[in-house]
Amino acid sequence: MTEDQQLKRTLGVFDASAIGLGSMLGAGVFVVFAPASSLAGQYLILAVLIAGAVAYCNAVASAVLAARYPASGGTYVYGRKQLGEWPGFLAGWGFVTGKTASCAAMALTFGHYIAPGWAIPLAVAAVLALTGVNLLGITRTALLTRILLVVVLATLLFVAIAAVIGPHPDGGETAAAAAGGAAGILPAAGLMFFAFAGYARIATLGEEVRNPERTIPRAILAALAAAFAIYLTLALLLQGHLPPAVLSTSTSPLLDAVRFSALEQGTALVQIGAAAACLGALLALVTGVGRTAMAMAREGDLPRPLARIGGSHPVPFVAELTVCAAVVILLLTADVMTVVGFSSFGVLLYYAVANAAAFTLPAHPAFAPKWLNAAGFVACLLLAVTLPLTSVLVMLGVLAVGVAGRFVVLARRSRTTPRS
Repeated sequence: MTEDQQLKRTLGVFDASAIGLGSMLGAGVFVVFAPASSLAGQYLILAVLIAGAVAYCNAVASAVLAARYPASGGTYVYGRKQLGEWPGFLAGWGFVTGKTASCAAMALTFGHYIAPGWAIPLAVAAVLALTGVNLLGITRTALLTRILLVVVLATLLFVAIAAVIGPHPDGGETAAAAAGGAAGILPAAGLMFFAFAGYARIATLGEEVRNPERTIPRAILAALAAAFAIYLTLALLLQGHLPPAVLSTSTSPLLDAVRFSALEQGTALVQIGAAAACLGALLALVTGVGRTAMAMAREGDLPRPLARIGGSHPVPFVAELTVCAAVVILLLTADVMTVVGFSSFGVLLYYAVANAAAFTLPAHPAFAPKWLNAAGFVACLLLAVTLPLTSVLVMLGVLAVGVAGRFVVLARRSRTTPRS
């Protein structure tokens, strides 16, 4: 790899942790508790604990792999190095396609919070603006992520205070009247898991982190610990504040927590915080997808031009612009809110490959024993099969398209490669 194809190592532990936490405290924190509650009911806390445990398995696998292979691309690179080209390709393709859909969903959620009647134009504007920030370099990305993260954390603190002081509304129904139960614990854990998945963004930035062997594991574990504490606290407060029937059917549970409290005048703050969360998560998503696409292009698994790096602050500008274009097309042509579930299967496949790759490492640190990688692999597959059948089938179709395309490319290369 030539010098002009390399990124610069500028991120420390704090910046990398902020990017990871900003990804995990995206739009999901403002909506995920309602559908998870509708599935698990009174067992919501157990679902959060399971999701956190699975996230820890995946996080430590990502941490040890990223420290060993500090290059952009995350599990795509790890899978290729430890398991072979095909597992690496499946992880990368699942991540790029699934997270591109997630980018569109984040942008549209932002538009709906700001002005529902102008949701799509605002979503497109947000994608274009944040792509512009990414093109200015990773240090600008980290700076804006820190600013947005402060806004989100202040909003969540305000929601927590509102839930504590009440008054707590009487829904007139018992917990049994709300949907959900023990059978919904795993599906609810699957939903909650994706709220934790932002630590992958730290691994995909491995080529831009200073002292990666030390920085990446610390940043991943710090971001995950902070996110777990926040999600668990919010789940406990929401269950104690809102009636089960209200929480399980709410389209904006954190907003309702403030509406049904003595601080109801502060609902605008929650809307601002939700918008900031969407922008922060979208910023990190576009960054991570672009880096993974660049890594795949370097190996010839995506078109080679996507690997080009340029600008006064070196960034994979072709990959960034391509991701931007794909997200805008989705916003203009598809009901992206329905495809968010399709990305879930791809993300779980991504982390299953990460756990399998970590399992094959010759040495394992004390915080990441080999059995934990096996548990993470099984857990990812278990959560995947609990997803809606339509989501699984559609994502399998997307994966099949990618596999078929790679077979064609490999066949053409074999015909054009001179025989010795």
